[in-house]
Amino acid sequence: MFNRKRAFAAVAIATGAAIALAGCAGGSSGSPDATPTFDPDEEVTLDLAFWGNDVRAELYNEAIAAFSEEYPNITVNASFLGFPEFWEKRQTEAAGKNLPDVMQFDYSYLRQYSENNLLLDLNPYLGNIIETDALPENILGIGVVGEATTGIPTSTNAWGLFTNPVLLEQAGVENFEGGSWDDYTDWLGEVTDGAGGEFWGGSDFSGRIQNLEIQLRAEGGNLFEEDGTPGFDEERLTEFWESGQAIRDGIGVPQQRVEEVVPLGPFDTANTASELTWDNFGSGYLGNLGAGYTELNLVAPPVTEEGAKDLYLKPSMLHSISANTEHPEAAATLVNFLVNSPQSGEIFGTNRGLPASETALEAADLDPLSQQVKDYEASITDRLGDAPPVPIVGYGTLEEKFRQLGAELNYGTVTVEEAVSQFFSEMDVVLGQ
Repeated sequence: MFNRKRAFAAVAIATGAAIALAGCAGGSSGSPDATPTFDPDEEVTLDLAFWGNDVRAELYNEAIAAFSEEYPNITVNASFLGFPEFWEKRQTEAAGKNLPDVMQFDYSYLRQYSENNLLLDLNPYLGNIIETDALPENILGIGVVGEATTGIPTSTNAWGLFTNPVLLEQAGVENFEGGSWDDYTDWLGEVTDGAGGEFWGGSDFSGRIQNLEIQLRAEGGNLFEEDGTPGFDEERLTEFWESGQAIRDGIGVPQQRVEEVVPLGPFDTANTASELTWDNFGSGYLGNLGAGYTELNLVAPPVTEEGAKDLYLKPSMLHSISANTEHPEAAATLVNFLVNSPQSGEIFGTNRGLPASETALEAADLDPLSQQVKDYEASITDRLGDAPPVPIVGYGTLEEKFRQLGAELNYGTVTVEEAVSQFFSEMDVVLGQ
């Protein structure tokens, strides 16, 4: 079950460590003099760290056993923690320049650790030790910070719209068939009216910074540029937050109801019939909805401008290597196995998300929801553009501030003008660190 409060807390911990990590660079990320090669006779021990639970730990154990059969000279010592504890420990290790050789990595922290030279530049290993034929260029580009590749995506997801067919049937409304954000708002109103007070069409979409992001991408911009410059001004944010006013005025689920079901959300408690979010959330939603709910619909988000490349593939997670590793070739060999090997795809399936590597994906046994996600991502190909710049340091703090202000707008405790002022004040602080 996805715990929003825990995830936001972890982001705050990690981004708050940016200043502490600055100046504790962990070694060179420069390219070796010659093409790196792996020595199959050298006895090597690697530390591997990942976040997750007992289920994922067992899967990693299986993968390590398969890896050891192929590379008997490499001993892998694995450890795992919950998400917040994982990043707390990485912060301590980064200060002491002793990060694990190989790490499962989160996209939100890739820039922070990369710009402090804590992660190995993997460019010299691409195409030789780390196979790239099975990884499309737009996937490999996700892990690039500056000119260095510091993370290899294990899996991807994309922004989508989940709807609940059971609730739609009760409301007597057909599934959202696409259209503009105004069309989506009108559809939400139809569902809310049809529900007769039992549930609502959805939440205020202007409370999620990702919906602003895809609108900005449709207009040819980004949420934040490579240099950290925001791709929007006060006027644009005002326009965006004002676009959610009709939803806040009664179409959408009341904020009080949202707070009552925390740590779950309104969608996976059947309080709303739709949710704009990442497409890999479906399994968790169904699990939380429980008996009586066997499937969900997954369709593309509303359109800002026809023909725009507003959507993109985001890594569910990546694998990175410490800049201080004493065995970069062996570490790259392990990363390649965990990302690309058919054995990895067969073992992990979609536990880490839909496999990014074509070879791993072909070997994965997809359950119906995973197949649905695969089909969905194929269906939005014409809207998929290049991934935006890797999130700025402090992005998690701003995402949470955006969410909080969205909640206050729903409560009616701040005006749009006040919310815009508060967000830009917070952004000035974060970008000035």
